[in-house]
Amino acid sequence: MRLIATALLTASVFGATAAQAEMKLTSKDLTSGKTMADAQVFNSFGCTGKNISPELTWSGAPEGTKSFAVMVYDPDAPTGSGWWHWSVFNIPADASKIATGASGDKKLPAGAVEGRTDFGTSGYGGACPPVGDAPHHYQFTVYALSVDKLPLPDTAPGAMVGYYVRANTLDKASIEVTYGR
Repeated sequence: MRLIATALLTASVFGATAAQAEMKLTSKDLTSGKTMADAQVFNSFGCTGKNISPELTWSGAPEGTKSFAVMVYDPDAPTGSGWWHWSVFNIPADASKIATGASGDKKLPAGAVEGRTDFGTSGYGGACPPVGDAPHHYQFTVYALSVDKLPLPDTAPGAMVGYYVRANTLDKASIEVTYGR
């Protein structure tokens, strides 16, 4: 009897662990806690980067995921509300990656939509903090969503995309990098 109880307890612990896999986000272009490369820095507003959207790969999405969204946010921007650098939504549930340079080049997963950044355009807008500020933090987050599509156009600003994303989030994973000038 004791052996059966131990076996059931072990099975339930390992079963719970497997059922609750942790979502992860990785990138060959970004290293969490490190400085963003010039390739991902904006090329305007006085910044001279290449403005190339980074590669992002995710895994461990929870059961019931119907789509994904990616959002890039700078909470340190001196605006009172941060700065939205990128939003991609309606990424199909069978996708697990966005390639380097996918923004604006039709390389995003089929059906994905890029929202408007705080620079005023749709697509990726890299880091470009004010000269002399302490390095800013750039949060790259992938969200597993409970809906197939968000009812938003490509002109939707980051805050609006964020509202819909958060209302439908099942899980998320992030990479945070810094950049200053």
